[in-house]
Amino acid sequence: MQRPLSLVSSASLYGRSVLKVLGRRRRLAPEERLVFVTGCPRSGTTFVAGALASQPGFVDLGEVHPLKAAIPTLVRLEEGDAALRLREVLDRVRRLGLVQHLRGVEQSPETAHVLPAALAAYPQAKAVHVVRDGRDVVCSLLERGWLSSGRAGADDARHPYGPQPRFWVEPERAEEFERSSDAGRAAWAWRLYVAAALAQRERTIEVRYDEIATDPDAAAGRVAGFLHTEPEALARGFRKVHSRSVGRWRRDLDEVQLADIEREAGPLLRELGYADR
Repeated sequence: MQRPLSLVSSASLYGRSVLKVLGRRRRLAPEERLVFVTGCPRSGTTFVAGALASQPGFVDLGEVHPLKAAIPTLVRLEEGDAALRLREVLDRVRRLGLVQHLRGVEQSPETAHVLPAALAAYPQAKAVHVVRDGRDVVCSLLERGWLSSGRAGADDARHPYGPQPRFWVEPERAEEFERSSDAGRAAWAWRLYVAAALAQRERTIEVRYDEIATDPDAAAGRVAGFLHTEPEALARGFRKVHSRSVGRWRRDLDEVQLADIEREAGPLLRELGYADR
């Protein structure tokens, strides 16, 4: 009677079989059609990125922390140098995660400030700019307190919270930013993030959060057409939108806060059609 294999011998046999299979596995070419989801923080970028990544052949890279940490440095480089550094970071993350063959969705909002370099790094990539009513964004930023006076701690890229000027604040207005109200700083962030993304029109589609909330199927069809994917899978993700947060500024903001927002971001709100709603 043949004796049963020991656990060690069995594991060894399985290991050798796996190695043979891996050796014969067809090597998949790296996917170059990345998608950068960008916009001001608290605009719905995480939600949109998750919906995009739920499609077959996609993977959600999340907010890639090494990239997010590097962006304050990348914004000071020439576009070509920034593109090389950006690609080096993302390629390493994708390689270590064994997802190079999937269509990565990167969702760091700060990428708005280096979007031309990101698209130069991946010539087949596209960007999805998520725009939300700046007043609703202010509500959400105030709730989080990331830019608020007295807020301690740091984000996942080790950037400290609080009222101090960020890399995206105009240098000549740095002291003004720190003296501004919490609502004023939040509106400031919305204005500069949105303006940075709007400046990159090529290979970029703009999608409004309130558009997704009102008609997720139509929004999905438009974005899917831009990315050359099937709309139904994306629509299933978009249908999970939380529409109750649209227009929350009417309940949450007082007249002083609205005046601070108007001073800092009023022209852009009107340009985008939000101020009269």
